[in-house]
Amino acid sequence: MSSTQRLPYQSLSPEAYRGLGITKKALANSSLGKQLIDLVYLRTSQINGCAFCLEMHTASLRAGGMLDAKLDSLGGWRVSAHFSERERAALAWTEALVDVAHSHASDDDFELLEAQFSDVEIADLSFAVALMSAFNRLAIGMRQ
Repeated sequence: MSSTQRLPYQSLSPEAYRGLGITKKALANSSLGKQLIDLVYLRTSQINGCAFCLEMHTASLRAGGMLDAKLDSLGGWRVSAHFSERERAALAWTEALVDVAHSHASDDDFELLEAQFSDVEIADLSFAVALMSAFNRLAIGMRQ
C-alpha cells in the first residue's frame, strides 16, 4: 500500500474539516473526560485500522498517565480486569457504533450505557465514535 497522501483533504475542504475540529473541541469539554474520550478514539481507530490515529491516541493516553498494561489489553477489554464498568459500557457502545451494519446498536448495549451515563454523556459518546470514525476514514482513504 502506498504511503503517499492522495489528496490534501484538509485544505481542499477547509470548512468541512473545520467543522470536525469544532466537534472535537466541544467533546474535549465534555463531562466524559479526556481519558475516556481518548480511550474511545483509540478503540475506534483499532477497529478501523488507522495507524496514524492509533499512534496519536496511544501517545495521548500515555501522556495522561494511562498504564501500559491497560493500553496493551484494550483489544481484549471484555476479559481484562483493567477496565471499569463505565469504560466497558463505553467500549461496548463504541464497538456497536463502529460496526453498526452488523450490530444495529442493540438495545442491550444501549441499556449498559444508560446505567453508567447521562443522556448528554451518551450523546457526547456517540458523537465521539462518529467523529473518530470520520477521521479514520479520511486518514485511511487519503493515506494521511
